[in-house]
Amino acid sequence: LTGWGGLSSIDLPDNVFKIDSVPHDWLFPQMRAVVHHGGTGTTAAVLRAGVPSITVPFAVDHPFWGQTVASLGVGTSPILRKDLTAEKLVAAIRTATSDEAMKARARVLGEKIRSEDGVARAVEIFHRHLPNY
Repeated sequence: LTGWGGLSSIDLPDNVFKIDSVPHDWLFPQMRAVVHHGGTGTTAAVLRAGVPSITVPFAVDHPFWGQTVASLGVGTSPILRKDLTAEKLVAAIRTATSDEAMKARARVLGEKIRSEDGVARAVEIFHRHLPNY
């Protein structure tokens, strides 16, 4: 995915498919693991999909979300961009796609998130805390 990173102008090898955008809720459940920047929306989509996460933080809150995912045991430790090497990325992909416990935790968390009705719960809490008029 090219996203906002300006990757659309980069020449890539024939075995790399480049696309400007695709719905995460369609793509991520079809993947064995997702390598991403660690933004809030993308992290939430990966968690919802129930697949392991590999985070390469780029800015602001990305390291926090990468560490949170790792702490939950549903992804590898984040790889800071300055430390990123092909070897580290390959190792993270291997871990995320072969660690059965990590895959199971990601799957269970995804099922839990997908079963939630966040809007209904928010409305319930809102009404519970309204003054009685």
